[in-house]
Amino acid sequence: MVNFMRGACRGLCRAALLAGVLGLSVTAGATEYGKPEPVVGPIPYLGVHGLGITPDGRLVAGSVVGQSISVVDRGSGAVSTLIGPPQGMADDIAFGPDGQMAWTSFQAGIIRAKSPYGDARVLATGLPGINSLDYTEDGRLFATQVFLGDALYEIDPTGRKPPRKIKENLGGLNGFEIRNGWIYGPLWFKGKVVRVNVDTGEMQTVADGFKTPAAANFDSKGNLYVVDTQTGVLTRVDVKTGEKTQVAQLKPSLDNLAIDAQDHIYVSNMADDSVQEVNPDTGEVRTLVSSKLASPSGLALVGNTMYIGDVFAFRTMDIGTGEVGEVARMWASHIEYPLNANATEDSVVLSSWATSSVQVYDRSNMKLTRSLGDFKAPQGALQLDDGSLLVAEMGTGKLLHVTGEKGEQRTAVVDGLQGPAGVARSKDGKTLYLTTAAGRIWAIDMADWSKRRVTDGLKLPEGIDLTPAGKLVVMEAGARRILEVDTETGDASVVAENLPVGLPQVKGLPPTGVFNDVVAADNGDLYYTADVKAGLYRIPRR
Repeated sequence: MVNFMRGACRGLCRAALLAGVLGLSVTAGATEYGKPEPVVGPIPYLGVHGLGITPDGRLVAGSVVGQSISVVDRGSGAVSTLIGPPQGMADDIAFGPDGQMAWTSFQAGIIRAKSPYGDARVLATGLPGINSLDYTEDGRLFATQVFLGDALYEIDPTGRKPPRKIKENLGGLNGFEIRNGWIYGPLWFKGKVVRVNVDTGEMQTVADGFKTPAAANFDSKGNLYVVDTQTGVLTRVDVKTGEKTQVAQLKPSLDNLAIDAQDHIYVSNMADDSVQEVNPDTGEVRTLVSSKLASPSGLALVGNTMYIGDVFAFRTMDIGTGEVGEVARMWASHIEYPLNANATEDSVVLSSWATSSVQVYDRSNMKLTRSLGDFKAPQGALQLDDGSLLVAEMGTGKLLHVTGEKGEQRTAVVDGLQGPAGVARSKDGKTLYLTTAAGRIWAIDMADWSKRRVTDGLKLPEGIDLTPAGKLVVMEAGARRILEVDTETGDASVVAENLPVGLPQVKGLPPTGVFNDVVAADNGDLYYTADVKAGLYRIPRR
């Protein structure tokens, strides 16, 4: 049900781009640093979406960003991986009458399935934004595209025949369930719940007046339950009259729900990485699993305050106390899937290749002041002293200087960069340091925009920052390590290695995916994000 790819980098950033062309001379580990330690995490999954109940009664949860399907213990809340990356990418999960499990890989445009005792196999490809799916009682399989398309298909559950398109331009038919030949589900963009005939495509309104309905499921009594991601409300709908009854008020960013044979209702929340059980009679809520951070990606640090692009939310952390705060969350605000973050004394800049956007927040009050779109897979971005922006555009290989009241003037001050990713500005403000997916670190003179190669031969460097001593720290995700690099000579030493980073790349998307970042605190401690054993980690300075 997630919309997480509107401005993806296309036809760029493949494997050939990742390997550095020259060898890098790296010395032994930097002895002045200790061993990494978790601050938040490990997180069970990077955002939770589709839910399902297996034929034997287990609760399963899918993650698009984490590329996995997990089992959530309904008693303890313990999470274990059922199908890992990359095959496990799942926006929605459904079970057929023969026990076959099918799921939608939203970013990859693939529908996969697995019999109870078989291996996963592909049923359909070439369906960007494939989102929700369900089986009929006699085993027919139907699926919808949302966000990157808007259509309903019948899918051959054997994978032998191509998908049959039934209807287009429905309005975003999201998490649905099939009863008696009719699909019951929400129209994300139209604020209503409808039923659609699986053979003819005839569509009828069941109930309206929702803000952003995300999913709908039946209980054993024929009641239809609907979650609204914008309001956080779980509603019971009488499908005969359209009458609505509020069952529970949850937090916004709801994504999916599942109902077991005993009518226990389970609801997923992207921003909280949570699965909650709701009693439909009393509205009582029990949290099975949740996390302070959902999918930590880009980091920025000013003093003791860390700013976190948490993919499904924009959060802060006091690194002294560990207290986590929230500025905004998806679908309850105007935040745009933040994947990268940079900060100055005055501003925090968030960028997202997934939505082609760059957003600026005022640090004094944490209010959104600017939201700019139509970039080509923007990665690192920061605000200069005059209010203009620098944006590293991975989709074009350019560093843009963005000016104008509405950011309408975009001048390429540096081009020919092979996959620009992370950026960091020197303390005197004269030099911009930039990593590229091709394995290089560049020093860019901001007076004349000339560039000097600091080093190359890295394997997919992502996050970059400057230590208090003036050294660069770089997250070399492809080598699963953090390096400390001299800004003049390019000499490098290993700070930490064998890090839990490096999820498989998704074809057609930027190789960075979830941004693995690193920042340096004033006391020299380092903090980094990881996408495999997901979480926020600290490396103490000795």
